[in-house]
Amino acid sequence: MPRLYWVAYVLALVFAAALAIGLGTITLSAHALWDGIRGVGDPTVVSVIRVLRLPRVVLGMLVGAGLGMSGAALQGTMRNPLAEPYLVGVSGGAAVGAVLATVLGVGVALVPVAAFVGAIVAVLAAFAVAHVSGGRGDPRLLLMAGVVVGAFANAVIMVLLANAEPNVVRNALWWMMGSVSDASWPQIEMLAGYVAVAGVALVVIGREIDVLALGEDAAAGLGLSVDRSVRRVFLIASLLAAATVAAAGLIGFVGLVVPHLVRSSGARRHRPLLVGSAFAGATLVVLADLLGRTLRPPAELPLGAVTALIGVPFFLLKMRRLT
Repeated sequence: MPRLYWVAYVLALVFAAALAIGLGTITLSAHALWDGIRGVGDPTVVSVIRVLRLPRVVLGMLVGAGLGMSGAALQGTMRNPLAEPYLVGVSGGAAVGAVLATVLGVGVALVPVAAFVGAIVAVLAAFAVAHVSGGRGDPRLLLMAGVVVGAFANAVIMVLLANAEPNVVRNALWWMMGSVSDASWPQIEMLAGYVAVAGVALVVIGREIDVLALGEDAAAGLGLSVDRSVRRVFLIASLLAAATVAAAGLIGFVGLVVPHLVRSSGARRHRPLLVGSAFAGATLVVLADLLGRTLRPPAELPLGAVTALIGVPFFLLKMRRLT
């Protein structure tokens, strides 16, 4: 991929972050923005930036990076340009795990673990449905199986919330709509650890994803253990998606849109595609959150709704080109 595109990705992310920190109920100048980030100047401005806006932007970056990389890995492994964590049921399963952990009252640190377990169960269920349908290797059947699993996950969440306490219901609805409004630095540190470990792992096995994208027969002919590689990619991609769900709830279609944008800039191999998807995903989520909180002030639109408004038309356009 040309170096110019890497520069463009970095500058776009920096610009989006500055815009998101500077705009809102209180609009800040570039000078005030810089002083506030450094912790000098008007105490009110410093508090707005460092307590409210900066954590929100950083959390949005991490969520977008995780979803972008997860979507790129899933699309390559499944050989399906419509695959992404939300559509293949990974995010729905993670949400079930997170909601169940909340209902049971487990510690905050265990919520990502519960979300990861739910994501893995969803992946296994999707593979089982596709296998029963006689299309284990058919990416289209696997995608439809993921949609079914995701719908079932939503039904499970409704059952879990049927007799839950009102505060539990509110927390669960927050997960289902997606939001980075309650960002905190401990939460950011936890997600940063997951994204760093899983993201690096995906980049390391990026060449395996290149081979898997050629098809099962071709990959096996090149000496790759297909089943083991597929399981490894799905586990890591599921961990990324589960961590984002635990931190910010269900945010769909980021993993669908972002890899296509990066491919359009010339990325063909998965290592640059994964890194580019991290930058593009971070930028997209930051801008989507900015739109959500500035379009209808003082009310905020759910982040998941904004990304869906962007992603659904994109999905329909891609699906039309494939048919």
